[in-house]
Amino acid sequence: MSDRVPFQTQSDQPGSQAELQPDPRAEMQRYRAAARLAGRAALVSGGDSGIGRAVAVGFAKEGADVAITYLDAHEDAQETMRLIQEQGRQTTAISGDIGDSAFCADVVAQVVQRFGRLDILVNNAGEQHAQEAFEDISDAQLERTFRTNVFGPFYLTRAALPFLGEGSAIVNTASVAAYRGSPGLIDFAASKGAIVAFTRSLSKALADRGIRVNAVAPGPITVDEEKIGRRGQPDEVAPSYVFLASDAAAYMTGQVLHPNGGTIVNG
Repeated sequence: MSDRVPFQTQSDQPGSQAELQPDPRAEMQRYRAAARLAGRAALVSGGDSGIGRAVAVGFAKEGADVAITYLDAHEDAQETMRLIQEQGRQTTAISGDIGDSAFCADVVAQVVQRFGRLDILVNNAGEQHAQEAFEDISDAQLERTFRTNVFGPFYLTRAALPFLGEGSAIVNTASVAAYRGSPGLIDFAASKGAIVAFTRSLSKALADRGIRVNAVAPGPITVDEEKIGRRGQPDEVAPSYVFLASDAAAYMTGQVLHPNGGTIVNG
């Protein structure tokens, strides 16, 4: 179980981990690796902080070189790179908007040029904007949420596919909100429902190529302690991504893992 940590919010999205106090656990300090990803190269979108940082560091601990994308949290990105380099792995951080297809194509080209290969893609970058009433969701907010949370994974995956071969893995970040709903995050929950469908459909489309496609649907990482009673930590979620990216999950595709602290979901 996690330590009890107070609720935290930020007005800017996707936000900066450097501004959070106390700092979420995303350094995988307690994680014990076993060279599950040795010799592989990974790209993690939204790898500057939170779950993305924990995944990137976990991959590095398992022996992978790891590139990350991020929007504009430069301090967070530099810290993630430092943590990856601490594991003796190569890394690069590329700033930009994954909602732009040209940026996604450029990112993949840079990663392949840097590492000489690409074996793992993690579509993790996302954003959410809480609204008390459904009518308060503007056209601009709806488009922004879907452009980052849905278009971005489409664009990155499309750009990465020419470089992914048999045994490669794609891991998408969904959310428990896609299954239980969220009245204050309707557009976000809908976008994550789209990711579940994207994962299942893409897994069938790529099965003959030997490329596995799975997803992780985390529970709340920052929650109101008065309502929930506990807060999940990035370090508790990241091992699910490591498993799905590794050969240990060779018989899994089209599936969603649910690290959420005990919420029962169906579907």
